[in-house]
Amino acid sequence: MWKIKHIFDGDYGCEGRGPDDKPMVSVTLVNEHQETMLVTVEDDWLTENHLDVGSQWPGEE
Repeated sequence: MWKIKHIFDGDYGCEGRGPDDKPMVSVTLVNEHQETMLVTVEDDWLTENHLDVGSQWPGEE
């Protein structure tokens, strides 16, 4: 089971994001073996799914 360890909002608008591109965040996940994985998702997706630091990551990423 993966849990959210850290959420990094590194999208400050200077990367040349297009007008239709949604803000993205990098999410660090950790499992029970202390293995980590980094995923990038839309910030809105985290909010819509009520995910925050400490939340269980949905699916088998």
